[in-house]
Amino acid sequence: MNQFQKDAVKLTQQLVQIDRSDPGAYEKEIGDFIFNECQKSGIAVKKEEVLPGRFNVMAKIPGEIDDPALVYICHMDTVMLGEDWQTDPLSGQIKEERLYGRGSCDMKSGMASALTAFLRVAQEVKSGKKPQHSFVFIGTVDEEDFMRGGEAAIKSGWVTKNSWCLDTEPTNGKIEVAHKGRTWFEITVNGVTAHASTPWKGADAIAAMTELLHALREDFATLPTHEDLGASTLTFGQITGGYRPYVVPDHCKVWIDMRLVPPTTTQLAIEMVERAIKSATAAVPGVSVKWELTGDRPYIEKDDNSYLLQKLKTAGEEIVGEPVTVSFFPGYSDTAVIAGKLKNSNCMSYGPGDLELAHKPDEYVPLADIYRCEEVYYQLAQKILF
Repeated sequence: MNQFQKDAVKLTQQLVQIDRSDPGAYEKEIGDFIFNECQKSGIAVKKEEVLPGRFNVMAKIPGEIDDPALVYICHMDTVMLGEDWQTDPLSGQIKEERLYGRGSCDMKSGMASALTAFLRVAQEVKSGKKPQHSFVFIGTVDEEDFMRGGEAAIKSGWVTKNSWCLDTEPTNGKIEVAHKGRTWFEITVNGVTAHASTPWKGADAIAAMTELLHALREDFATLPTHEDLGASTLTFGQITGGYRPYVVPDHCKVWIDMRLVPPTTTQLAIEMVERAIKSATAAVPGVSVKWELTGDRPYIEKDDNSYLLQKLKTAGEEIVGEPVTVSFFPGYSDTAVIAGKLKNSNCMSYGPGDLELAHKPDEYVPLADIYRCEEVYYQLAQKILF
């Protein structure tokens, strides 16, 4: 273990002790912290407002070639602190070689490891080393919500279709290079109210919605799977409707999350929704249905020829001394946004911790993961920049 790996653990503790919950305290304090750390090291750094009072942060070490650049992109927000913790969620407590706290694995430890490696390279450049490519560190806002920080980084040109983009989401020792798509619908059924003793005088919006959801589930069950990403998934995350038990409901609304894998596209998902609506209106005469597509993130497939993948896999295997598994990321991340928007196949995730611990009480990251990732991030930079 070297001093830089120890520094990454200390920095993780400092970041955990800053509340950046979303919704809640948001990212201002942690963004200011990162800005000041880079500025103290003599690195060019700037902020850009994405949402009122919420700023992306970008630091750059210029290279002989500016594009493509190596980009470490880390989201600064976490989910809310939550309840039922056995430890203080803002303590950064270390116990039995684990560091506890909200965001410890998602993704304060990844951010700390990447920032430590970034500042380590900055010291070398200050001492006379000349990077062939620019090296960029980006802290984004809003990743835990609508990912508007990642989209803003694209719009501002902080990342391009040529960039080599690595986010530090918790991947449990794997390199994760593919993503299921994320397609969201809001569906509203409008019916006709009546007294429950004479339901035939109304049109039951909730009954129609149950028909719709059942038809959609049956249609979804027929979808093909993908060799890397597995099966598409369907979740009815939220539903509202009705007024009182003795009143035929004239309104019902559902929010749907679909995680689509090839070859199922958003257009095919729309067709399934429209078929389900036909089933519902046929089963419950008198209702009307409207739908809205509220989120449309494309699936990302693995590119075995990706330059960044090859370099990252080599760096990881040199550090851990064994083959590194290449897999897919079960959620959606800032690099998935970049890959989808810019058709950039050099976008992937590799970071400390296990995603299954993220967002839960007593979230933690093993110290060994921080040590490993800081060194991998540094070695990756060496392979690409010098």
